[in-house]
Amino acid sequence: MMVSRRLIVVCLSGWLVGCGAHAKPVLPPAASLPVTPLDRANAPEVPLAPDPIAELVSKAEAEFTAGQHDLDAGKRESARGHFDQAVDLLMSSPIGARSEPRLSAELDRLLDQISALDILALRESDGFTETQSEPAAIDELLGAAMFERPTAAPTTEETVRADLARSQHDIDIPLNDQVLSYVELFQGPLHDFMEAGLERGLRYVPMIQRVFQSEGLPLDLAYVPLVESAFKPNALSRASARGMWQFMSGTAAAHGLEQNWFIDERSDPEKATRAAAQYLKALCDDFGGDWNLALASYNAGPGRLQRAIERAHTEDFWSLSASTKYLPRETREYVPMIMAAIIIGSHPALYGFEVGSAAPLAYERVSVPNALDLKTIAEWIGVSVDELRELNPELRRATTPVTEHDLKVPLGTAATVRMKLATADPLYVHFDFHRVKRGETLSTIARKYKVSLSELRLANDLTSRSRIRVNQTLMIPRRTTAGLPSTPAQSAKAAGGRGAAPTSYRVRRGDTLFSIARQFSTTVDDIKSANRLRTDRIHIGDRLTVPQ
Repeated sequence: MMVSRRLIVVCLSGWLVGCGAHAKPVLPPAASLPVTPLDRANAPEVPLAPDPIAELVSKAEAEFTAGQHDLDAGKRESARGHFDQAVDLLMSSPIGARSEPRLSAELDRLLDQISALDILALRESDGFTETQSEPAAIDELLGAAMFERPTAAPTTEETVRADLARSQHDIDIPLNDQVLSYVELFQGPLHDFMEAGLERGLRYVPMIQRVFQSEGLPLDLAYVPLVESAFKPNALSRASARGMWQFMSGTAAAHGLEQNWFIDERSDPEKATRAAAQYLKALCDDFGGDWNLALASYNAGPGRLQRAIERAHTEDFWSLSASTKYLPRETREYVPMIMAAIIIGSHPALYGFEVGSAAPLAYERVSVPNALDLKTIAEWIGVSVDELRELNPELRRATTPVTEHDLKVPLGTAATVRMKLATADPLYVHFDFHRVKRGETLSTIARKYKVSLSELRLANDLTSRSRIRVNQTLMIPRRTTAGLPSTPAQSAKAAGGRGAAPTSYRVRRGDTLFSIARQFSTTVDDIKSANRLRTDRIHIGDRLTVPQ
């Protein structure tokens, strides 16, 4: 028994010794170890592994921020370039923008931000808001005439008499109390009003006289707009007459002046002047070559004047207007007012008006094929939007029409605009057209196209009481709401339509294959074939090859 116990002890001792060979050495106390201070300056740097996703996102963010700054500064074209570059950086990643979660999230975020900026920029333009009109001069002048007019001073009569004796006029101007009274009124209480009109007229009278000469009309009639509108192209009267020549809508349409949601050619100085010349010439022929009657009918309408002549049994305007029974007071006052305007307009300094020497409007014309924001054109040529609108007062909104339009631009800038148009997109403003079906209302159509009811009414000149009818065609304003386009539809048109090189197009929010096909004048089947698509499903950010 004793032997067995000793054997066990020996064996255990041997096992413990064997284990001791693998045990950790016993270290001396920490206080006895030598300490070497850490030299951080000379410590080796361990490089961090680069994060390519973070770098790509950072670059895209930098481009987007640069685009925001340009947009705030009014440089929309430059902003579009930065926004496109931001999206393209993500889309061109070899990793795949949609296969990497961080890239996909950043792409969606950028597209949403660009979409919001896109809408805000359009509203600030504002491409959908109609240009403000100005009060027509005729309303103010007739308002002043309703009060007792001043009697002409003897010096005024002497001045006018001497002026008419030595001046040549191509219409007969009578020296009567009515005409003299308006000369007195114009150079007295209405002096400043008339002086501003004369100053404005310097830009238009040479053009008007050139048109009238070509139509065989008296050049004196170039001063009719001084009374009608004070030479304001966007003047609007209380009776809804518009433009320098104050055309009513029906008369304007009868003389070839177009009026739609985009333009109102009653405000186009040259086109309206041409229409006014033709209308005045026809009125003069209708009333036996008598310009007094022609002017009276321009104001009252030929039918009303003809009835007055028949009732009064006279074709002499001054006899006709001597009574209150035949013509409205507005017409009775209108003709002597025009005569006084011609007298003063011919020699303004003689009547106390200081008129400068402003040069007539000078411009070049460029054909713009589609709806294009005026801010973009202004940025191309380094002018303000107000300058473009002054040259093109017929534009009712801050965009050109969806149809081809001759835009007037400052001298020396037409070549730049044409060059830019070759690669320009219709930009922010697009329009669809919808034919009304049975059972549809404006509200259901607005919801279908995701536009507001007020916007839909505005685009079609409808009021809250207007009713739509089956088969009526409505114009639908559509805003591009994601990713500013990088490749224009216009390049295809400039290259000659079909047969041109295919276009690369990035899908934006709200796009469908049908809307893309319509924009590029191609078909859904052609797009699907070019991109090997089996369904009509597309996603924001996809790049499509669009055949032309």
